[in-house]
Amino acid sequence: MEKVLITGITGFVGSHLSEFLLKKNLEVYGIERWRSRTENIHSIKDKLKLIKADMRDAHSIEQLISKVEPDYIFHLAAQSYVPMSWSAPADTLETNVIGTVNLFEAVRKSKIDSRIHIAGSSEEYGMVYPSELPIKETNPLRPLSPYGVSKVAQDMLSYQYHKSYGLKIVVTRAFNHTGPRRGEVFVTSNFAKQVVEIEKGKKKPVIEVGNLETKRDFSDVRDIVRAYWLAINKCDFGEAYNICSGKAISMKELLDLILSLSKVRRVKIAKDPARMRPSDVPILVGDCTKFKKKTGWKPEIPFEKTMEDLMNYWRNLIV
Repeated sequence: MEKVLITGITGFVGSHLSEFLLKKNLEVYGIERWRSRTENIHSIKDKLKLIKADMRDAHSIEQLISKVEPDYIFHLAAQSYVPMSWSAPADTLETNVIGTVNLFEAVRKSKIDSRIHIAGSSEEYGMVYPSELPIKETNPLRPLSPYGVSKVAQDMLSYQYHKSYGLKIVVTRAFNHTGPRRGEVFVTSNFAKQVVEIEKGKKKPVIEVGNLETKRDFSDVRDIVRAYWLAINKCDFGEAYNICSGKAISMKELLDLILSLSKVRRVKIAKDPARMRPSDVPILVGDCTKFKKKTGWKPEIPFEKTMEDLMNYWRNLIV
């Protein structure tokens, strides 16, 4: 049985990837920190092999890699909340960049022949001009947040370690993705939670928002993890690939969609200054032709279904 290691296994994407890989009869290992919240993997925890380690502790990662000797590594562990990267830029860089170096060094020193997937981000593109849309992999990287900078660093380290040491690394730059279990700090989940709280009488009919004019390219997380598996098996090492729907939706359109899936009709929209970013990317919409040609992947889950499932996730949690 082939072995898979997922860093960030207890997170949103990690939990969905675990479920996907278990169905493929793979032995799934994951990194668990002492303070990791495990509710996302509660239903499958007994099928996983969790090992305590910290991406920022090089020694623990070296021990882990030597012990497991994984055939596949999916590196998802990150400080992934963009607004937090402004309040904690050093922590974001340490977690995302140093953690990646520690992983690469552990694989290099162990001399194992793992395939490695690095979960990059569309935030790497940052400032994109209208003439550059939709965004291709060849677009300049102009990150507008410390998080975006950290992901560019991961991207460049992946290229360097592949070229310098022959590590089998593939980078994907996934655009926004969501679905059940998405953390409430992220916009789709935050809007959905607020609306469900109003439905259940837990909150006054006021929805707090940030910038509703920005536009993002959303995919379902279950389509994304399927893409990650294809990427690690079919894509060229040392290359980066966009994963996206190719369609953009504004935050206002997103909120309108969520409201249409609920019984809530009359609400007040209140702008919250705390939700505004120091610099915001006006629009991110991608072109994943390169990835589709290499893998045959295409999105299968309509965005309306994604949001319906997310709404039901919150309806089950909020009582």
